[in-house]
Amino acid sequence: MPMAADEIAAMIRSALPDAEVEITDLAGDGDHYAARVTSAAFAGLSRVRQHQAVYAALGGRMGGVLHALQLTTAAPKG
Repeated sequence: MPMAADEIAAMIRSALPDAEVEITDLAGDGDHYAARVTSAAFAGLSRVRQHQAVYAALGGRMGGVLHALQLTTAAPKG
């Protein structure tokens, strides 16, 4: 069963509490999503490690859920 956009966002926020997550349904079918994730937790991580963090947050299901992923490092809040 496909994941809903709000479920995807919640899973990412659970693993990266400071993350700002924007999910877009690419095809309007609830099965092809793009995500834009901004997190201070990405600071100092390589692009590969950033993607791995999101992949892990989704329990390894990113390939069947997200078809596009944009990651941005946010300035730490303080």
